[in-house]
Amino acid sequence: MLNRLLRTALLPLVCLTIAPLGHAAAEKKRNITEKDLFDFVWIGNPQVSPDGARVVYVRVVVNEKKEGYDTSLWMLATAGGEAPRQLTNGPHDGGARWSPDGKLLVFTRADEKDGKPQPPQLCLLSMAGGDAFVFTDLPKGAGDPKWSPDGKWIVFTESSNPEDLAKQAAKKKKEKAGEKAEEEHESDVHVITQAVYRENDEGYLDPKRPQHLWIIQALQSADEKREPRQLTSGRFDEGNAFWSKDGAQIYFTSLHVVEPYYELPKTELYVIPAKGGDAKLLLTIPMDTGALALSPDGKSAAFVASVDEPVNSYTQPDLWTIDLTPGAQARNLTSGFDDDAGAGVFGDNAAPRGLGGNAPVWSADGKTIIDIYAKEGQTQLAAFDVANSAVTDLTHGKQAIIRYSAAADGKKTVCLVSTPTRINDLFCIDQPGAEPRQLTHVNDTLFAQLNLTEPEEIWYESFDGKRVQAWVQRPPGFDPTKKYPLILNIHGGPHAAYGYIFEHEFQWMAAKGYVVLYPNPRGSTSYGQQFGNIIQYKYPGDDFKDLMASVDEVVRRGGIDEKKLGVTGGSGGGLLTDWVVGHTDRFAAAVAQRDIADWADWWYTADFTLFQPSWFKTPPFLDTEGDYKARSPITSINNVKTPLMLVLGEDDTRTPPGAGGEQMFRALKFRKIPTVMVKFPNETHELSRSGQPWHRVERLEHIVGWFDHWLLGVAKPEYEVAPKDEVSAKPKPPAEKRP
Repeated sequence: MLNRLLRTALLPLVCLTIAPLGHAAAEKKRNITEKDLFDFVWIGNPQVSPDGARVVYVRVVVNEKKEGYDTSLWMLATAGGEAPRQLTNGPHDGGARWSPDGKLLVFTRADEKDGKPQPPQLCLLSMAGGDAFVFTDLPKGAGDPKWSPDGKWIVFTESSNPEDLAKQAAKKKKEKAGEKAEEEHESDVHVITQAVYRENDEGYLDPKRPQHLWIIQALQSADEKREPRQLTSGRFDEGNAFWSKDGAQIYFTSLHVVEPYYELPKTELYVIPAKGGDAKLLLTIPMDTGALALSPDGKSAAFVASVDEPVNSYTQPDLWTIDLTPGAQARNLTSGFDDDAGAGVFGDNAAPRGLGGNAPVWSADGKTIIDIYAKEGQTQLAAFDVANSAVTDLTHGKQAIIRYSAAADGKKTVCLVSTPTRINDLFCIDQPGAEPRQLTHVNDTLFAQLNLTEPEEIWYESFDGKRVQAWVQRPPGFDPTKKYPLILNIHGGPHAAYGYIFEHEFQWMAAKGYVVLYPNPRGSTSYGQQFGNIIQYKYPGDDFKDLMASVDEVVRRGGIDEKKLGVTGGSGGGLLTDWVVGHTDRFAAAVAQRDIADWADWWYTADFTLFQPSWFKTPPFLDTEGDYKARSPITSINNVKTPLMLVLGEDDTRTPPGAGGEQMFRALKFRKIPTVMVKFPNETHELSRSGQPWHRVERLEHIVGWFDHWLLGVAKPEYEVAPKDEVSAKPKPPAEKRP
């Protein structure tokens, strides 16, 4: 473990204290509902101006039809004392970046044409006033803009190929001549040659259109015209661009390997003259790096990554630095730090659009690097000493720092904070040692009406002596002398973690009268490398015992009706839900979401490969030990007696329905076990977090509806095959059907 002694060379400890929302009398408040989601306001991608005086962020709301989300840019002074000011009208603006002098903002805007979304283009907005204007017009759009140090150029990413550009040029030429430009047919047939050919929430990958770097001179007004210039080319994707200190060169990452899934992850760092020329390979880093941040002296970069050798199921992320010289080796600043650098806990209400990402932040003197880390269900901000690896917490408390940004000198920092009773708000740390100040109150009006409850943190001992952390969300007005139904809610991943972050699902279940138990069993992150990786080649397995021990502990503490237990979970939690009902009858009902029923089928159909031995030692066709079968819930289908609902997204390629819920449904129907399958059209694996708002609400209603029916006896005719009074006592045999 790293030495955590506070040193004068480091930033002193700051306590980020979150004030409770409102003090209205309980009788004036109401319980939260599933449809309150329609009124939530989310914040994404905060960006502090270079001088630290302002912060611009993405404001996300549910659109009028409740079928999607609108995003717009807002700004406020970090000194406080004024209301946020809307900068753009949206409806799909985001990704803002300040010019080095703070006078301009570049951002992305995605418009609609004839009711169809168009690729995002780059926009500029002057802080001196005036309307934002679009200054790129590329067939496949533009993204991830980065300013040069002198503010004269912007590098960005784009994926149009030469054919796209030629077609666009020909179309514009015809339109200029007054001729009608006919749309050419483009085949929608996918000719697939690589094992990874689609990505959940993105659709099919397009190898004909790799992402490249482009550059354009910055404009001062809409009257100016500048043509972007393609900087890189070839068959491989490029990204993570950042400028050299003098602006003469641009660094970027790529990987020139045709089928990288046969090899361990690595990142190639290239450099190219900003004026154009050939890109040169500078370094090969034996890890899949996150965003790279240039040091103040321009000589090195910082990033977060995990070492993947040996191959583990889980490897903790670390904070690294590397000199930008050929042959340099990365240096691990957190090798003795048994927490997850650059990582956090997750909830169901991070901004569903425009959230952005984090990157390490250097102090002005280059002596420390600021980043988040996860520990025991919390996400905190910390300063990591570059010289001696000492760590100084900048925040503490029962919370999750979701995003952060800092001024050019690295002193003033703005954090996006979530707690179990706060979706997200911005807080400002003015300087090292200063008390954080709350800048936004985006959901206070709504939340002042709601009777939200804080979860109780518990620790318990599992079967082998391991201590496991969990939380219990109790109903408002909980009476310990009464008996309540309980829902065990299992997280996915499996390498992820619940924690001190807002969970609408848990608050609503509790408001409906359920005690909600959500543990972090072995395999969860934020508890060290050994705890996270212990399930390698054993998943599911002992984590099931941890889950049952959590139920035992909460029952032991009282207030639970043991005949009214429910279990649910999504993704890896859906897999474990299937596993639970195949290994115990203690639950009266279950809801498996986005599950895996058969590991072998999943191996063949998921959107990413398992070509490395991270979860299984061999592919299924070489599995002589029967590991895939032994660890697949479908193998235990004859043991299932629990009524089961399956919640599935029809476009989910992370856990394809055919490898999960569809199998469980058909098998249980054959066995005449009560089962219902609820399928959501056009939804991916992200249904619960960023799916269509109406679908997110309906998902909650179906989950709780199933538990209401089987745990509380509420009539739910929609879950019956047919109305009971219409079912014949002697049904006619079905007509013969051909397969």
